[in-house]
Order: sequence, then structure tokens, then C-alpha cells
Amino acid sequence: MHISHTTTTAVAPAEWITGDAWFETLASPDGLSRTQVDRVRFAPGARTVWHRHPLGQVLIVTEGTGLVQRRGGRIETIRVGDTVRIAPGEWHWHGATSTTAMTHLAVEEIPEDGAGSEAGDAVTDAEYHADHHTGTAGTAHSVTRSVLLDQPLPTPQNLHRVEIRRIAIAPGHAGGLHVHNCPVFGSIESGSVVYQVDGEPPTVLGSGDVFYEPKGVRIARFDAQDDGVTFLGYFLLDAGEAPEIEFPTARDSGQTS
Repeated sequence: MHISHTTTTAVAPAEWITGDAWFETLASPDGLSRTQVDRVRFAPGARTVWHRHPLGQVLIVTEGTGLVQRRGGRIETIRVGDTVRIAPGEWHWHGATSTTAMTHLAVEEIPEDGAGSEAGDAVTDAEYHADHHTGTAGTAHSVTRSVLLDQPLPTPQNLHRVEIRRIAIAPGHAGGLHVHNCPVFGSIESGSVVYQVDGEPPTVLGSGDVFYEPKGVRIARFDAQDDGVTFLGYFLLDAGEAPEIEFPTARDSGQTS
């Protein structure tokens, strides 16, 4: 067994990347093992060139939101926790979205003869910005729109203002049972969280996911996972109202968010 507490970060080779990216080698072939594991970080807009691997590759997204495409296929969005299995010899590319950075682990087996991956042409701006919602290839789009949530409010809401907060929860911290005094909408910026309305099944939310916490409804869990979580919270408020959060099991039930 060998444990490494530090790794060396290097700039990804320009012949392999459009934009800015960095990588860390976490494991390399040694003895009978032929496994290579790299952690690759893409800045917004960065992506690989078209390329292929002799024995295929597995990508595991650990931060942010990215894109991946195989030759002849549509562009797919990938998020934290997603796994992509690329077939041997399959031409493909992957990288961050134009607005969000992305980090993934790249795992592959290296052939016994040491044959490496093959780099092809760069992914053009037209290819990168093709409409991956409809699968239309080769057409550039300046704007794409997707409905993430269409949530009716249960009763007429006297809305005077909306307060938006960026909230960060430390890795592993449990938000605990709580209730808001107003409707709250949220959008995960980075990291991941276990979210559960009391009496309903829990779900894991990652970067790009949205959620809704109704006024006066008990939220059983909002627990940051090992990567922590940062999100935007949108508080719908009446005139003179301030966001408040109550923890029914806490001694101080009037704590302000």
C-alpha cells in the first residue's frame, strides 16, 4: 500500500487542450498494474481536442458541470457524480461548459506495448457551441434556454421583493431539520448536498440543480457532502419581511438565516 498526501499540478499540453486546463497524475502503471488515473481541471470554455484511447477511458465528474461528445453523437451535459465510459478507439472530446469550470477523474488502462492516446483535430467553436439540447450538430448558437423548474406557489403570495444570498456549507455539515418563513428557491453552484422534504425520499443535488423549499414546510435534510456545497438562495418576501429559518429541535427556534 502506498498513500500520497500531495500531488503535482501541471498545465495540460497545448496540443491536447483548447483553453486553460491543469492535471495531476494520481496513479500510473506500476508492476502488473496498467492503470492510469489523472485529475483534470478545466477552466470555463476549455475542452480537449478530438481524441481516442486504445483501451477506452472512464471519466468521473467531481466538480462543476461539463460537456462530452462522441463522434457522430450529440453533446451531453455531465455533472458531479456522473460517470462516462468511453469505448476503445472511440473518437470523443470533453471539457467544461462555457460558463462553469469542471473537474473530473480520468481512468484508463495503458496497453502493454505502451501505446498512448491519439490526438486529432481541435474542437471548433462551432462544434463546441452546437445545440446539445436538440442534438443539432455543426450549427453555432449564441443563446440556449432550458426550463429547470416551473413551480406554482400553493397560495397567493404577496411578493414585495426577492433577496438573493450566496450560501456556503462546509464539507460534511448537516443543515438539520428546519422551516422557512417564506418560499425559497435555490440553485447549486458547486459541490453537492442531500436534500429532503420531511416525509419524502431524499435526493442528491449537484452543480446546476435547483430546488424549492415551500413556506412553513419542514425540510428534513440539507446536508453537505464531502465536497461541501455553495448555492444561491432566492427568498420571496413581503413588505417589511426578512428571511428567517426555524430549527424545531434547536433551543433557539428563531435563528435568522
